[in-house]
Amino acid sequence: MQTRGRYHSRLARTQDDVEAAQRLRHLAFHGQDGLDADRFDSECDHLLVEEAGSGALVCCLRMMPLAGGSEIGRSYAAQHYDLAALQGYPERMAEIGRFCIRPGLRDADILRVAWGALTGLVERGGVAMLFGCASFTGTDATAYLDAFALLRARHLAPPRWQPRIKAAEVFRFGERAEAPDGRRALESMPPLLRSYLAMGGWVSDHAVVDRQMNTLHVFTGLEVAAIPEARKRALRAV
Repeated sequence: MQTRGRYHSRLARTQDDVEAAQRLRHLAFHGQDGLDADRFDSECDHLLVEEAGSGALVCCLRMMPLAGGSEIGRSYAAQHYDLAALQGYPERMAEIGRFCIRPGLRDADILRVAWGALTGLVERGGVAMLFGCASFTGTDATAYLDAFALLRARHLAPPRWQPRIKAAEVFRFGERAEAPDGRRALESMPPLLRSYLAMGGWVSDHAVVDRQMNTLHVFTGLEVAAIPEARKRALRAV
């Protein structure tokens, strides 16, 4: 368990715990009550961040451990991206998905507790690469042109791991004549993606248009060995 301020983390132990996460996900992604559930939930560990006093769920994510790239076809991301380049990845991997915080909460300690707990799971599991889909709200790419231009210029995946296009509807990160506005680009990125990039993460060269979830999402990878030691120490300290 990780604790900071008013929050602590734990893994889901019961089906009721998983359903609580599914309810929070539906509220965060769709803005209304319901259950956000799919076939991948049964294959994942579910991390919960709760308010220590009330027990209220404030954040959740799910993690699917994989023995290596040979299993990446099992992942949620494999529905949307051609991940053939990653099939040869030789070490343990984990897909991180459905990462969300209860709408309206802005306490930075929530994310710190979540990342601290995730760090513990990754290190105990010997995971060498994290990956997943980082989502931008809505399906209008013009709202995120600066962000996508910045990703293209600075944060594309190494060619040996680069995901290819599989989805029917995508937005390719094309070149722009003018340089992206860095401040506007970062402000429009989801916090999860900013966290990955700050730790040395990289992305696909296109965004998938997901009209079912009303998002644009990019494949995001993070090799654990690339995380700066100072950041690792800070995460372990939570």
